Amino acid sequence: MRTLSACSAGFLLAVLWFDLMFDLQVRGTTAGDVPQQILDSISVYYARVTTSARPMNRLVALAMLVTLGSVIGLVVNEELARWRSVAALVCVMGAIGVAAARTVKNAVRLGGGNDDHRTQSQLAQLILRDHIVCFGLIFVVILLIALPA
Repeated sequence: MRTLSACSAGFLLAVLWFDLMFDLQVRGTTAGDVPQQILDSISVYYARVTTSARPMNRLVALAMLVTLGSVIGLVVNEELARWRSVAALVCVMGAIGVAAARTVKNAVRLGGGNDDHRTQSQLAQLILRDHIVCFGLIFVVILLIALPA
């Protein structure tokens, strides 16, 4: 179960890494200040990965479910110290919760390109913040699971 948890979390970390390569373009800007060229780059990316890439974009949701399920398995089967498996579960639930509640919706909206410049800038900045938080949470999950007991 540890191997499955670590591999699926590693896949999620890789997806977040690719997202952050685009998101980081807005670093250092303020609401409404993101240059249009940067917004266009990020918007095209999110249009592709959230909508155009079907059915491959479903793989991320599947990886989230596999990660969640396998970490629950770690808690139930007591393969790790209880504090480690419970901490990993809390981190996984936090990352998936952020993605489900905000990030995916904001990425789809940004990819649609139907909002004014200020709103698109705010969406891009919110997505960056969410992805940094999720990256940290998933990284901690991998550490908790993969490090020797």
